[in-house]
Amino acid sequence: MKNLEQALIARSRAYTPYSNFKVGAAILLKDGTYIHGANVENASLGLSNCAERSALFSLYSQGYKKEDIVSMTIVANDHGPVSPCGACRQVMHELMPKDAKVILANTKGEIKEMTTDSLLPYAFVLDEKPKDES
Repeated sequence: MKNLEQALIARSRAYTPYSNFKVGAAILLKDGTYIHGANVENASLGLSNCAERSALFSLYSQGYKKEDIVSMTIVANDHGPVSPCGACRQVMHELMPKDAKVILANTKGEIKEMTTDSLLPYAFVLDEKPKDES
């Protein structure tokens, strides 16, 4: 599966000197382009960034939009298909189409397919700008 191969390439670029838990994400676009993201750790752990957010932030920084996204594949050396953290689920829910395929995988080739909506069914959403109460 090409999506998994691309996610494994992304994983190979992870910077994980503290946890050694490497995660890669590959976003497939409608034009066939892949955008990679890897987790990047920092000694101040709160300043680390997950592979999923790295890929999405890179995608938007390059001028792509949510409408360009077909799928995201995420891979790590885990006991089963790796699952995004809560922060990543929220960002994915906002920055990806609701029906975009999310392929969770591990390095053994185990795969589970979902959508951004099924990953976070009760996402935080701002339907309108807050009203000024003054």
